[in-house]
Amino acid sequence: MNRTRVKICGITNAEDATAAIESGTDAIGMVFYEKSPRYVTIDTAAQIIRNLPAFVNCVGLFVDADESYVRKVVEAVAIDTLQFHGQESEQACAMYNKPYIKALRMSEDINLIEQCEKYSSANALLLDTYVKGVPGGTGQAFDWNMIPKNLIKPIILAGGLHENNVKDAISLVRPYAVDVSGGVEIEKGIKDPDKIKNFIRETMNA
Repeated sequence: MNRTRVKICGITNAEDATAAIESGTDAIGMVFYEKSPRYVTIDTAAQIIRNLPAFVNCVGLFVDADESYVRKVVEAVAIDTLQFHGQESEQACAMYNKPYIKALRMSEDINLIEQCEKYSSANALLLDTYVKGVPGGTGQAFDWNMIPKNLIKPIILAGGLHENNVKDAISLVRPYAVDVSGGVEIEKGIKDPDKIKNFIRETMNA
């Protein structure tokens, strides 16, 4: 039986990273987008990652960032996977020779089959809620029935997930992974260890 992976995103400090890892997360995400309330500096990110144990995937999230900035982050921080939340082309995502995730906002007119072909080099597609002018982290869920079955790319489900709905979401969508940020927080950028534990437990029980 395939296990649904978990990514805890919006990590801003070492304590939250440790809580996520001790609870069994597969990946942690850090936001390199200054307009986000969960933004981390390069120095902070490097400190968070420095003492992480093996086998935890570290994801760096960008939104239409300059190439020079992405390269600066990659050089200074031990990022395993890049995640792009803007209007980046496939070429812009793939140019760093690192595994990458392309985030897509689920507007009514999106065609996920076409997006799988458009971002053929992506290691996964992350599906998030569409809110005009907001690239992610809305805390709102979208209609999971919008997702076609048997897409050729692994799907990471995001957008408004929390301990009370993640089990239903997995049962319906059967994603490769789920991604949560606001759903396990006390306030924006600060995680709740109990919510993390509960979220991961519900994911494992789905």
